[in-house]
Amino acid sequence: MNDVKIVKADNVAKILDRALDKGQGLLRLTPTWVPRSFLHPGRRIKLHPQDLYAYGAERGGIDERWFSSTTEAANEGRVWHEGLSFASFEGQHLLLRDAVAESGQRLIGKTMFKKYSRWPVYSKFFDNMGPIPHHMHQSAANAKLVGQEGKPESYYFPPQYNNVDNNFCYTFMGLEPGTTKDDVRRCLANWNKGENGILDLSRAYRLRRGTGWLIPPGVLHAPGSLCTYEPPWGSDVFGMFQNIVEGRYVPWSLLVKDMPKDKHQDLDFIIGQLDWEKNVDTHFKESNYLEPIVDKKSSGPGSTAKWIVYGHVDGEQLFSAKELPIAPGTATVWMPLIGIELYPFLRNVSSDIALPAQPLALMPVILPVFASR
Repeated sequence: MNDVKIVKADNVAKILDRALDKGQGLLRLTPTWVPRSFLHPGRRIKLHPQDLYAYGAERGGIDERWFSSTTEAANEGRVWHEGLSFASFEGQHLLLRDAVAESGQRLIGKTMFKKYSRWPVYSKFFDNMGPIPHHMHQSAANAKLVGQEGKPESYYFPPQYNNVDNNFCYTFMGLEPGTTKDDVRRCLANWNKGENGILDLSRAYRLRRGTGWLIPPGVLHAPGSLCTYEPPWGSDVFGMFQNIVEGRYVPWSLLVKDMPKDKHQDLDFIIGQLDWEKNVDTHFKESNYLEPIVDKKSSGPGSTAKWIVYGHVDGEQLFSAKELPIAPGTATVWMPLIGIELYPFLRNVSSDIALPAQPLALMPVILPVFASR
């Protein structure tokens, strides 16, 4: 971003109108790459190997690609635009966040913009060689304590991006029924005494390509090594409950980073951020596992549309996603709900596209659609 022209927020209106008019409602977004210092990149998200540590080795490798994001990545030492999507037009770049602030009704619709005053969701790939530490994302109420928003999320494992399993094709989720809060307390109390044993209290599920999971806030999970498409709520809050993963130490600061400072050593408060009933649910898989559902109305010759993310979180439908594979040599006209992300599996391209609801003739791509109501 150092050698490109970035349009300031107060100058966005004029270039945004021209970009939308010339693109017939389409904004072309540049790739948004995010590193994680505590993870090992899985090398399946179409990033050149020489660029895996483009932010510097001390920042960790790039293992995430964010789509249509107005949400900042909550990384220590982050660059100012980390996690934010840029629209590119005639050699100039403007933040999608600024574009939505300027023309929210045109970009995301009157109803959504009136309710949230922002684009409240995004989506991403995360792709790791091994598992992520057992962690949770705060609820709206708990995140509000530190001026943030909660983060429910969902997963889908696209077969086209998972030609290999990598090191650990299983995800620990929740807590074994019968686990007590004292059990978790002992794990936290042993943070600096070797591996704290939090996974001994959990249950691992084998990951299946072409399926997914819905992960409510406050539920522990340690995502495995399949490349994952994730539509979450627009937040990057989390708390790590596992202190050592594959021999790598996870600092206490990553457990409490999104908790009030005066509570950073309060084990009762920390454990209280877990949704206990959902974690020890005796029917955890039944409550959270997702099989794709074919949408016959949106399917046609050469294309089969599937809902890959759906369902409610605490009674609300916050996001959903649809996959539309289109066979080579065929075309379709399709009306998306709110916005779409296009990403190729037959060939590589240099940018992503976000667009409002309108008919579109598509190239052979996988097309995950996310919608918020």
